[in-house]
Amino acid sequence: MSYATAASSAAPIELHNLTLGYERHPAVHHLNLRIAPGSLAALVGPNGAGKSTLIKALAGHLRPISGRLLGLAPQRVAWLPQHSELDRSFPITVRAMVAMGLWHELGAFGRWRTRQHEQCDAALAAVGLTGFENRSLETLSGGQLQRALFARLILQDAPVVLLDEPFASVDNRTTADLLELLHRWHQQGKTVLAVLHDLAQVRAHFPLTLLLARELVAWGPTSSVLTPDNWARAQRMQEPFDDAAPPCDLAATVDRHAAGSAHASPGAPAHPAAPPAHPRPYPQPLLQPQQAQEALP
Repeated sequence: MSYATAASSAAPIELHNLTLGYERHPAVHHLNLRIAPGSLAALVGPNGAGKSTLIKALAGHLRPISGRLLGLAPQRVAWLPQHSELDRSFPITVRAMVAMGLWHELGAFGRWRTRQHEQCDAALAAVGLTGFENRSLETLSGGQLQRALFARLILQDAPVVLLDEPFASVDNRTTADLLELLHRWHQQGKTVLAVLHDLAQVRAHFPLTLLLARELVAWGPTSSVLTPDNWARAQRMQEPFDDAAPPCDLAATVDRHAAGSAHASPGAPAHPAAPPAHPRPYPQPLLQPQQAQEALP
């Protein structure tokens, strides 16, 4: 059975002056970048850098404070949150949870047919969980649960896969098996973006890396992004999230960052200030991987 997705029909993911946060307090500031279809990329940065915030926004679970996020609306997106966000006590079997990956085919009232049962069996077999179909989630180890969640991702068959710390608290054998599955998705043309902390793992398995520290530090080939200078810069740029900080002044911050972008990229048009009430800042020219680092102050 094939789960291949045509990369040629997928759209790039584009972030235009994107600011994300909670209750108008920015957690990630003014991101501009383009992720090509079929990319296999790691999202890394210090603790509190905004990595999970960005993944949630890409998955459609967090509305931007300002800026635009393009390319995801017309295509299905599969999102795997962190373990801590899952309720393992929910009374559901492994098969039933994995079968939720077929929602895009069946909806709420679709009838299960032989083909769907076979798809579910094949997905469980692909992650080494044959025989676990009737187990409850709370009986699974951390590695077994992550295998089950990856089986659900297989059935979702989405052209874009977003993973938030997929290998945290997972044994080495499971990690190796799931990394092999990521490479298979990459070969099929899927866009895969994963939040990771193991930089050795990133260097070994991910051709592209996005280094974040509340702002863009660097984006491009992993060998050019994961340098001591870039990591030191990320540590310096990191700032704690302050719940007591005043709400973001959109007009002021758009003006400031537009001016900075114009300075960093000679000839690039500056942004007009966006109205505070319904902000729609004009998009800046997208930064290519090699330009992203040069545009930093």
